[in-house]
Amino acid sequence: MGGTGGTSKRFDRLADRLAVLAARRARTARGFVSLPEPRSIGLYARGKQLVDGAILLAGHLAEAPDSLLWDVPAPDPAFSIAAQGFGWLDDLAALGTKEAQARAQDWTWAWIARFGGGRGPGWTPDLTGRRIIAWVHHATLLLSGRDSAQSEAFFRSLSRQAAYLERRWQSAADGLPRFEALTGLLYAGLSLNGMEAVIAPAVTALAATCEADIDAEGGIPTRNPEELLEVLTRLTWSASALSEANLAVPAALSAAITRIAPALRALRHADGDLARFHGGGKGAEGRLDRALAAAGVRAGATPAIAMGYARLAGGRTSVIIDASAPPEGRAAETAHASTGAFELVSGRRALVVNCGSGLDFGAEWRRAARATASHSALGLEGVSSSRLAATGEALAHRAQVTAARLTVGTEGTDLFLAHDGWLRSHGLTASRSLTLAQDGRRLSGVDALTAMTAEARRRFEDVMTTTAMAGGRFAIRFHLHPDVDAEPDIGGGAVSLVLRSGEIWIFRFTGPAVLGLEPSVYLETGRLNPRPCTQIVLRGQARGFETRLGWTLAKAKDTPLAIRDLEGVDLQTGITSYRASA
Repeated sequence: MGGTGGTSKRFDRLADRLAVLAARRARTARGFVSLPEPRSIGLYARGKQLVDGAILLAGHLAEAPDSLLWDVPAPDPAFSIAAQGFGWLDDLAALGTKEAQARAQDWTWAWIARFGGGRGPGWTPDLTGRRIIAWVHHATLLLSGRDSAQSEAFFRSLSRQAAYLERRWQSAADGLPRFEALTGLLYAGLSLNGMEAVIAPAVTALAATCEADIDAEGGIPTRNPEELLEVLTRLTWSASALSEANLAVPAALSAAITRIAPALRALRHADGDLARFHGGGKGAEGRLDRALAAAGVRAGATPAIAMGYARLAGGRTSVIIDASAPPEGRAAETAHASTGAFELVSGRRALVVNCGSGLDFGAEWRRAARATASHSALGLEGVSSSRLAATGEALAHRAQVTAARLTVGTEGTDLFLAHDGWLRSHGLTASRSLTLAQDGRRLSGVDALTAMTAEARRRFEDVMTTTAMAGGRFAIRFHLHPDVDAEPDIGGGAVSLVLRSGEIWIFRFTGPAVLGLEPSVYLETGRLNPRPCTQIVLRGQARGFETRLGWTLAKAKDTPLAIRDLEGVDLQTGITSYRASA
């Protein structure tokens, strides 16, 4: 398999190179027919850092105040990918100073000189599509003050990239990479004088991709909520660009947007951030709001199930649970062993989280973040519910959900979920029952490990015998957001959890386990290092054919029903302050 994959990658590189050579003969566009409104929005602070020489890309910081971006040694392949995608143009545009414009122009024309002929890692369909979108969005910033020779070089490069993309978009991986490639091709056709011929094929391919990759409930194969947001963003950009050009938006594209918007609302926590599962983060600030607004899909009842996730909501509390098997096929290469894991948000504050994606922190963190122990779930010690293959990144074993039931009652919402993650290896079926009170002030849970059949019991006994009873050790983990202060009570039977809003939650449990507070990490996109945090851990050992533990997370009685949770930023110091009032 590894040899086949290596051959395929070499073939792709050769095909990309041949397509670039052919694209050199493309006719240079004479200018823009029209420019879509810039829709990608960056961060002012990030733009200021770039101007000052602090280049933070894909979680890696390079200090290069007097260097071109392309002269900076890439500390990681992800750094190069982020650089070649030109997303940093958004941040420089957000800053908007003369220094920011100069930096944007210098780096762009340096790219044209160094890589415009087809060299470097940026000549892949998804990166080329991403780069075209960035150049079109910020063409005014880039071309202002440039002479005719520089402008001609800019349009020559754009034309070559579009011609390359016309030949190679089909090789983009399914999912977001293909949507990026096709959106870039469509932008080129709509914007560049002389590229009109690619519009119809790009629209047809985009419509077909919507039908193939977005399921009836608005989900995508990776089950990555943040990736779903990025897909919706590309689709709304495409639809808006077509409308501005007085061209019809294909029905398949409109229908895909209509399906995705409710799914994203279901995957959105009470604080407005996305649930963090299967390699996805909470989403860039403001991205979700803008995408949903651009979708124009009227908000109805939020679905209780979306893309394999169950949503429990009550009062100001949201709980989102991974209630399905991990992705399969190509998507399994980024899948996490998170079946049964949950996150809980109260008002504007996250309480229980998963560790997140390790993509920005190197290969070791990437693998560690995919393990069951990095999620708020029950796990057998040293054995994830879904396991990686011995070689490669794909999952060799995927936990399958064997039972799932969601019930909405007058007192609250109940979810029962069971999976076979350790059935074959240990003879045990794992189950989790969750009940969120209607007012959102109490989440009750029951976790169990059960040997349900005679064959499963024989398997469990064999494992316990061969491991000297160690095979049944388990831990139920509740990873806490870094802003949560956790304090155990004197007797060790409960934990007080204080949020920055002033809310107090109490964790208690019943059953054969030992409660402890242990170090954990919160992996957040855009940060240099993992943030330290705390996890509540219930450790025990399954000795019989059924082991059951109950636990509760409940607001303290003296916590008001509603807290005004306010935060503000001092515009001079940049320091965020917090205050709360009942």
